[in-house]
Amino acid sequence: MAGILDNVDQRTQLAGHNGLELLLFNLGLHQQYGINVFKVKEVIQCPPLVSVPDSHHVVIGVAHMRGLTIPVMDLSLAVGGPALDDIENRYVIVTEYNRKVQGFLVGSVERIMNTNWEAILPPPKGVGDGSYLTAITMVDDRLVEIIDVEKVLKEVMDDEGELTEEMVKTDINLEDKHVLIVDDSVVARKQVKKVTDGIGISSTLACNGKEAYEQLLAWVEEGKDLNQWLTLVVSDVEMPQMDGYSLTTAIRKHDALKSLHVLLHTSLSGVFNNALVDKVGANGFIPKYNPQDLSSAILEQVKQHQARMDGGKDFRENI
Repeated sequence: MAGILDNVDQRTQLAGHNGLELLLFNLGLHQQYGINVFKVKEVIQCPPLVSVPDSHHVVIGVAHMRGLTIPVMDLSLAVGGPALDDIENRYVIVTEYNRKVQGFLVGSVERIMNTNWEAILPPPKGVGDGSYLTAITMVDDRLVEIIDVEKVLKEVMDDEGELTEEMVKTDINLEDKHVLIVDDSVVARKQVKKVTDGIGISSTLACNGKEAYEQLLAWVEEGKDLNQWLTLVVSDVEMPQMDGYSLTTAIRKHDALKSLHVLLHTSLSGVFNNALVDKVGANGFIPKYNPQDLSSAILEQVKQHQARMDGGKDFRENI
């Protein structure tokens, strides 16, 4: 256990091009869960917690750590399970999601495992939008479930802000504009679609990079000129089967797709590898989730795309 705890922070600094590392844990029962080590700042035995009046029932208190006050959530409660008992002997996984630091109380932390995104699979088709499951994988013949943490955070601490008319104002005709939205989180897909709908741009949704790439190829097969019709691709990075890095690389290698504008939209705000973004050829990234930042980035690309379609010269080339 000490080795796991000592190495978590160091491992979060590693930038893997084709794989990922999962921190395995449980919620007091035998079922294993996993979280990308890139999201983990540290793992600690549960510190003293201070209760907060009128807080969400999942928030069991706040901890004062390294000059920060962070909320600590019972992850078992958050996904519909029983509350964890014997809290002082449990562990807190301190994470950074969507520009904020928070802690998740878990039963125990087991180990770190190396895998790749091809081994991370979407949840079974029978799993509905109400599920907290975003992906699954197998480790030593045991099922590992990956929780949709973004859904948990939205339900417990929804303070994302609202779109305003000023955020989405544009004088460009949007009828011939389209956006491909790629994210394995149901919540994240809806958040991005809310922005595109607010702007007035039509969109297509994909659950992972593989599904998105297949959709792009299908459009090419249909004869669509994607350089004119598809304004941009907004893609998450962490996704089963094909992640956002691999999707971007595949797009850049395909003659009919290579000029597409790709914006990576990720919750990996604290450890995001800018060099890797440049290497795979993404046009940019913004950390999740701020509707103003996202709408601004999309509208900027709308203007550039329109300038290109009009034959204007004051736009940036996509590559």
